[in-house]
Amino acid sequence: MIKKDIIEKYNVPVPRYTSYPPANFFREYSEDEYRVAVHESNAAKDNHLSFYLHIPFCRHLCHYCACNSYAMQNEQSVNAYVEALHKEIELLLPLLDRERQIAQIHYGGGSPTTLQPAVIQSLNKHLLEAFPKIAKPEIAIECHPGYLSLQEWKGLVDAGFTRFSIGVQDFNEQVLKTVNRRPSKERLEDVFTVLRDGGAKINLDFLFGLPHQTAENFCQTIERAISLQPDRLVMFSYAHVPWLKKQQLILEKAGLPASEEKERMFNEAAKLLLSAGYVRVGLDHFVRPDDELYTALQNGQLHRNFQGYCTRRTTAQVYALGVTGISQLETAYAQNTKDIREYVETVNSGRLPIRKGYPLSHEQQLVREVIDTLMCNYQVTLSDKQRAAVNFDESRLLEMQADGIVTVSGNTIRMTHESSPFVRNVAALLDPLMQNTTKSFSKPI
Repeated sequence: MIKKDIIEKYNVPVPRYTSYPPANFFREYSEDEYRVAVHESNAAKDNHLSFYLHIPFCRHLCHYCACNSYAMQNEQSVNAYVEALHKEIELLLPLLDRERQIAQIHYGGGSPTTLQPAVIQSLNKHLLEAFPKIAKPEIAIECHPGYLSLQEWKGLVDAGFTRFSIGVQDFNEQVLKTVNRRPSKERLEDVFTVLRDGGAKINLDFLFGLPHQTAENFCQTIERAISLQPDRLVMFSYAHVPWLKKQQLILEKAGLPASEEKERMFNEAAKLLLSAGYVRVGLDHFVRPDDELYTALQNGQLHRNFQGYCTRRTTAQVYALGVTGISQLETAYAQNTKDIREYVETVNSGRLPIRKGYPLSHEQQLVREVIDTLMCNYQVTLSDKQRAAVNFDESRLLEMQADGIVTVSGNTIRMTHESSPFVRNVAALLDPLMQNTTKSFSKPI
């Protein structure tokens, strides 16, 4: 258990590092710049195709959500959005080498399952018919279980999905009511039967740090989750960023748990998962020992992008489609407009809807390698070129070692076992952009 004074010292705002640089460093970025980056990505060393499709609609908005989500619109507006997605695909296809292979398709939101399974199937078909595929590509979708019937779950299986991430968040009814989250419409045992009969893998996603959560009742939630035997279980730390998402202020009124209690939630729940035979991968994933994420971790091939932890086999260059989507390419990031109407109008006019982005210099690509390695593997050995690129304050690293956060041996930096929640702090130390920054971030705990 980390001492209270160490928690207080390091529980300060730092980037989540789902990308490097973080998205709040993005600047204005043009369609022409994006086209150049896409062209360069065809020759990237890791050049499998990964597509991310953003479905922004939700039937209602949860108070905790910091995602790019919008209240469900009328049928005509939703149909116009789906048509624009197909048109954006057609605009992107001529820029890509058609001999490259699809390794991953991922739907996020919002709630992608606000769309009917047949509509989603048509989008999958559009992409999968345009390129060859690697063996066993991952076709994944994030699901809100609060509105889906068993027939709709079956329809999603028929649409070709191989992995389902089910956003349970908590089984405690008081917690769900407070955060405006609807529980599963169907018994999850029945949902699991439908998905597993279709050969799909299942993730269960949970949030900790919400009002009314305690270590005791959150462990009860995790015990129930374990009884369902998901392939992966993810415990995300609630990110309180009310300056970005004002509806989160509602949760402040309800009362958020203290940092020490939040850490205890995770640690006690993690013990349950480890005792049940799961193994830990990265910050928040628990998987079975035969899971390819764990194999990738052991082989130094674990990777991380905006969709979460992944393997080098299943992702490389990420091309985002839809409003707010962020493409993650070898030499740049590019983000689509956040305005749904603008997105539809831009695509309908024959232009790619790029608004923000960030071109990476060679030095920044080296920093990205360092931070990605540390965030995935909790250790990194710096090459001479990487050491020059990160150019960090040695005295601060030694202070972290004295505080039990890291151990340092030559050019190798390792997180200690108990300090993993503060891997973001160490990454921030290695990040030149964090020197004298005025950007706002969430706390690690």
